[in-house]
Amino acid sequence: MAETPDSRVRDPVFDKNGEDSDGSSSANSNNTPNSEISQSDSPISKNAGSRFPVDARAKSRRLAATLTLEEQVSLLVAADFWRSKAIPEKGIPAFKTSDGPNGARGAIFKAGTKAALFPCGISLAATWNTKLLHDVGQHLADETRARSADVLLAPTVCLHRGPLGGRNFESFSEDPYLTGKLAASYIKGLQGKGIAATIKHFVGNEQETHRMKIDSIIGERPLRELYLKPFEIAIRDSNPWAVMTSYNLINGVHADMHNQTLQKILRGEWGYDGLVMSDWGGVNSIVESIVEGCDIEMPTSPNWRGEKARQAVLDGRLSKEAVEKAVANILYLVERTKGSDMSAELPEREDDRPETRKLIRDLGAEGLTLLKNEGNVLPIKPAQKKIAVIGPNANRAIAGGGGSASLNPYYNTLPLDSIKAVPGREVTYSVGCHTYKWLPLAAEYCTTASGEAGVSLEFYIGDKFEGSPKVIQHRTNTDLFLWDSVPLEATSVWSCHCKTQITPRTSGRHTISFSSVGPGRLYVNGKLMMDLWDWTEQGEAMFDGSKDFLFDVDMKAGVPVELVAKINNEVRPASRQKTVNLTHQNGGCRIGYKEEDKQDYLQEAVDAAKAADVAVVIVGLDEEWESEGYDRQTMDLPKDGSQDRLVEAVLSANPKTIVVNQSGSPVTMPWADRVPAIIQGWYQGQEAGNALADVLFGIKNPSGKLPTTFPKRLQDNPTYHNWPGENMKVVYGEGLYIGYRHYERMAIAPLFAFGHGLSYTTFTYGKPSISSTVLSSSGKVTVTIPVMNSGSVIGAETVQAYIHDEKSRLPRPEKELQAFDKVRLVPGETKDAVLVLDKFSVGYYDTDLKAWIAEVGVFEVLVGASSADIRAKTSFEVKESFTWIF
Repeated sequence: MAETPDSRVRDPVFDKNGEDSDGSSSANSNNTPNSEISQSDSPISKNAGSRFPVDARAKSRRLAATLTLEEQVSLLVAADFWRSKAIPEKGIPAFKTSDGPNGARGAIFKAGTKAALFPCGISLAATWNTKLLHDVGQHLADETRARSADVLLAPTVCLHRGPLGGRNFESFSEDPYLTGKLAASYIKGLQGKGIAATIKHFVGNEQETHRMKIDSIIGERPLRELYLKPFEIAIRDSNPWAVMTSYNLINGVHADMHNQTLQKILRGEWGYDGLVMSDWGGVNSIVESIVEGCDIEMPTSPNWRGEKARQAVLDGRLSKEAVEKAVANILYLVERTKGSDMSAELPEREDDRPETRKLIRDLGAEGLTLLKNEGNVLPIKPAQKKIAVIGPNANRAIAGGGGSASLNPYYNTLPLDSIKAVPGREVTYSVGCHTYKWLPLAAEYCTTASGEAGVSLEFYIGDKFEGSPKVIQHRTNTDLFLWDSVPLEATSVWSCHCKTQITPRTSGRHTISFSSVGPGRLYVNGKLMMDLWDWTEQGEAMFDGSKDFLFDVDMKAGVPVELVAKINNEVRPASRQKTVNLTHQNGGCRIGYKEEDKQDYLQEAVDAAKAADVAVVIVGLDEEWESEGYDRQTMDLPKDGSQDRLVEAVLSANPKTIVVNQSGSPVTMPWADRVPAIIQGWYQGQEAGNALADVLFGIKNPSGKLPTTFPKRLQDNPTYHNWPGENMKVVYGEGLYIGYRHYERMAIAPLFAFGHGLSYTTFTYGKPSISSTVLSSSGKVTVTIPVMNSGSVIGAETVQAYIHDEKSRLPRPEKELQAFDKVRLVPGETKDAVLVLDKFSVGYYDTDLKAWIAEVGVFEVLVGASSADIRAKTSFEVKESFTWIF
C-alpha cells in the first residue's frame, strides 16, 4: 500500500522514534505480556494484587466474632438494592456496588448519572492486549469512585459456548485462557486503585434462556478445563476481592449452594479468601447457601436471610460458625474497600476525563477487527471523495448491548457524524432499512408539561393511585424499568403515573408501542389505547415484561399528543405470584414511537451507492437483539433478511463496498465471499463512531483478532443439537469441544477462524527458538519468534501459541491456546514475540486422579496469526509425568 497523506497510518501509541507513548523503548520488548504466571508449585498469595496488610483478614475475623447473632445475620443480606448493611455503633460501614462490565453505571439503570461507556467485553478481548485491559481497570476504578461505589460488578468471564448467547457481548471469548488472562489484567488495574472487582458468574451461565431455573449439566473435565478455568486463572494471577454466583443450577444444585464449586474447588483447592455474593435474586435457600459459602444475598430481601437465618441458628439447622465465617468474609471486603471510613456517602457525580475519552477511542480502534480486505479497498483513499454511508446502524449510537451492562453515557459518537468530520469528503447518507426489534424509544419526541425533555413520574404509596403523589421524578428516557430506582418511600407497594407529550415532526399515521412489567394501561389524549392490566403473554424486554403491543394514531406535525401510562408493581402474570411467593415485585413500562415511512429506503441506498466512489454499509444488531435476559433466536441479521438484501443491492450498485458489522457475537454473512472488505465493529462504547472513522481512513491501523469463531451457519456450531435445552436442563454435550476446538475436531471450515484479524500492513514470521526442550513441574519454556513488519505502515500483530499434545491417554482437543504476545512494529522493523509456557500450558484434568496431570511425551508448539493460520512450529517434552491440584 502506497503511503499517501491520507492512507498512511498514524498510530498515537508511537512517536517518531518508534517508542511507546510512555517513553520506554519498544525494540525487542513485549508490549503486551502473554501472561503473568505464578510459580507453578506455590499456593495462591492471599493478598495478590492487594495493598492491605496480612492481618486485615484476621482483623475481620476478630470483629465478626464480637458481633451479636442479630448483628451477624443482619450483614448476610444487603441493606438495599446496591449496598451492604452498615453497623455504625460497631464501626462497620457499608459498601456500595455498581454494575458493570461496560462502565460504572451507578444506581439507576438507564437514566442515572452519566458515565464513561467503554467497549463491550468481546471488543476488549479483540484487542488481545493485557496492558490496555489493565488501563481499563484503572480508569474504571476512577469511574466507580465517581459513582460513590466501592465494588464493581465485573468482569464477566462466562464463555461463548454457542453463538446465540444473549450475553456473549459482555464476556470476553470462547477460549478460557484468553478470557482468564484478560480478566486478570482488568482486575489488577481495578483493585490497584482500591476498587473491588467481582468476577462473574460462577459458574455454567452460558445462556440466558430460563437462566434462573436452567440446570447446566456439565461433565467434570469440561467444567474444570473450560468453564472454571477463567476463574482459576484470574484468582491465581490477580485474586479478585469478590466472586458472584450464577443463577443456574450446576448438575442439579443451584450455584449459590453448590458444594463442589464453592467449597471444594473455590475455597478448598484454590484457597480463595474473598467475598462470595449472590447474583441479584440468586439465593435459593436459607441454610445451604450460607453453609456452602455464599456470604451475602443481593439485593435486600426478606426471603432467605436476616430473621430467617437467625431462627435457623436457634433451631440448630444452621451453625453459628457458618454465619460467623460468612460475616468475616463480608467484613474483609469492607476492610479492603472502606476500612473504618464511616463518612456519609457522597452523591454520584460525573467525571468525564480527556484521558478516559482517549483510552476508549484507542480501545475502539484496536478492537476493530478487519476480517477481509481484498484489493486493499481499505483504508479509504484520498482520491475517493464521494462516500455513501448506508445502513440502519450508520446514524445510531450502537455502543453497547442490553441489560445490566447498560448505562447513560457522557456522550455518543455516531459513525455518520464521525465520517462527515473527516475533511475533504462529500458524504451522503441513506438508512437502507429498519431493523427494530421493538419500536425506537419515544424519548427524543417527548416533553413533560413543564417543557423538559422526557417523562414525569408521579409515585403513589400503595397500588391504587390513592391520594396525592408521594414523590415526583423526572426521567429523560421512556425505557422505564423501575426495579432499581423507585423512591425508598414507596419500594414495597406502589403505583405510578408516567406522563409525557409526544410532538410529531411529520403528519401521518404514526405508531406507538407499549409494554409493561406489572399491570399497565396507556392513555392517549385521555383515551385508553392499550390495556395490559392483566397481561399473560411474556415478552423479552425488561426481564419480566409483557409482550410489546403496537397501535397507530393519526397525528399532525407539531401538535403534541398527551400520553399517560398508569402502572403499579403487582406481579404479572398473576399466576407467577404463587411461583415467586410475592404479590408485588418489580414494575415499569416501555413506550416506543415511530413515524410513518413514506419513502423507498432500499432504492435510496442504491442510488446513493451508484453516485459514490465508495460505499460504507453499516449493519448489525443492537442492545435489543443482544441483551441480558434472553438469547438470540437466530444467527441471521435482523430483520426478515432486510440487511442482507441491503448489502447485496449496494454491492451490485458499487463494487467498492465496505461492510461494517456491529454485533457482540457472530452473524451469518451470506454475502461474505463477494464483499471486498468487512470490518467486525462490535459495540465500541461512547467513541464508536470516532474509532470507526479512524480505521476507515487509515488514521489508525486495525489490529483486532477474533476472540470467538465466526461459523458459516448456525448448524455448524457445537451447541446446535442441545441449545437451549429442554425441561429446564441443558446438557453440555459437546464436552471439551467448544469454539475452535469443535471446528478443528470436526474439520468444519468456519467463516472466520478464532484469532483471525488482518492489518493494513503485512507481517513476516521468522524461525522460532526455544529456551529448553524439556519442561519440568517447576520450570518454564520460552518460545521466541522474530516478527517483521514487511509492509509500509505502523502495525501490531498478535502472535498466538497453541499446544498440541502428540499422544495423550485421554482425548484432547487438536490444539489449545496457551500463550500470546502482541508486538507493535514500524515498517521494516523486527521484534521478538515472547511466548512463555509452563505446566498449566500442557496439563489436563484427570477425573480418576482428581488432579491435573502433565503426561510424559512430546508437546508441539504451533505459532500462528490465528488458530487456522499456523506460521511456525517447535516442540518440547515432559520427561516424567507429574500432577497438581492448583
